[in-house]
Amino acid sequence: MIMEHNVSPNVVHYVCVVDIFGRSGLILEDHNLIEDMPFEATASMWGSLLASCRIHGNLDLAKIAAKHLSEIEPNNAGNLILLSNIYAANNKWEEVARTRKLLKESELKERGKSWIEIKDKVHSFMVGERAHPRIAEIYSKLDQLVEKLRTMGYKAEIAHDLHYVKESRKDELLRHHSEKLALTFGLMCLPSNAPIRIMKNLRICGDCHSFMKIASCCLGREIIVRDTKSILCTFLVGDQRVIADQPADEGDKGNREATGQYMMK
Repeated sequence: MIMEHNVSPNVVHYVCVVDIFGRSGLILEDHNLIEDMPFEATASMWGSLLASCRIHGNLDLAKIAAKHLSEIEPNNAGNLILLSNIYAANNKWEEVARTRKLLKESELKERGKSWIEIKDKVHSFMVGERAHPRIAEIYSKLDQLVEKLRTMGYKAEIAHDLHYVKESRKDELLRHHSEKLALTFGLMCLPSNAPIRIMKNLRICGDCHSFMKIASCCLGREIIVRDTKSILCTFLVGDQRVIADQPADEGDKGNREATGQYMMK
């Protein structure tokens, strides 16, 4: 980059490389890059590494990333929640209990919530939502959608539900995640040619990530989900389905639209 284009890498370039390394499973290389950078790593870099540790099962580096995040973002409950999930995925239930106790005592924890705007009105959904006036209809439509997506290869990734319960209960808990409820309501209320835009206050789980991609392919709908760490966008270019997944880093700040600014896969 420097030799050919005379461009010195800045923090945004490093954020992208950290994210690419993490997605590729190069966790140790990711950590080495962060440690050897010519400037201090940002919260998004450590957050990307922590999320990659969750995907690839590196508990040791997850602890290191979480420690740095606690110093940079002491009031961000999402980091502790993700660390707790990593402990649960590794059957470290005592550490799960300790982390969740810390969350409770610090009063930082917030429940997962998703928003969708319909006709200039914002509708919010919590996991296992019961208060929405059309919730019975939403659950019925969601059940139908899940059955339809199963014919396209969708299968609930129960590894992403980290409660200490039976597998059948895990499947139910995953089905009722807030972003799935928001998506279903959008399908019920928005015109068939309108994009479905969803916001979430916590990081989207792997199961919902897969669910959105398969739903977009199956239904032929543009779906955009933005969480605290990334933007997932699925849309059609001609007859081809394009999936874009971009980290929401310091260079973003929520202003990017669903355009070619995404990393195409």
